[in-house]
Amino acid sequence: MQYPAHGRYVIEQQNNILLVDAQGPFNDITMEKYHQDIKQLIEKMNGESWGSLITFRGNSIFTPDAEQQLRETTQYRQKKGMIAIAVVILNSAYADIQQMQLQRIYQDCQIEFHVFSDSNSATDWLNGFVEQENLLKNKCRNTALVN
Repeated sequence: MQYPAHGRYVIEQQNNILLVDAQGPFNDITMEKYHQDIKQLIEKMNGESWGSLITFRGNSIFTPDAEQQLRETTQYRQKKGMIAIAVVILNSAYADIQQMQLQRIYQDCQIEFHVFSDSNSATDWLNGFVEQENLLKNKCRNTALVN
């Protein structure tokens, strides 16, 4: 079986959700490019809390350097308003390893995340979580204005 030297990804924004479709393997070169692309897109977010839906296709495992870079990218996204991550792992012989790597990264960053086996469930959970957080945030703002 042949694997490309670097992973591939597509990033797009839909309202308060950043969608990432990724296919590995991921090394430090891919992750550095990913970080730069993420930074450009995040600057366009509107200041509300937002979430990220990441779909990993195939055997998308991380080298140790790439894992550290993803941790730093996650921390950057948190500073810019990301409050939750939904992960979908599809068609991977190494899903358990991928899930362990992601769990280690996201728990270190103390961000709300869940791993799903289908995009619909992930989308529903993430949209609900982000909507609830934004409603709570707006309620707190309105209460502060009244007082």
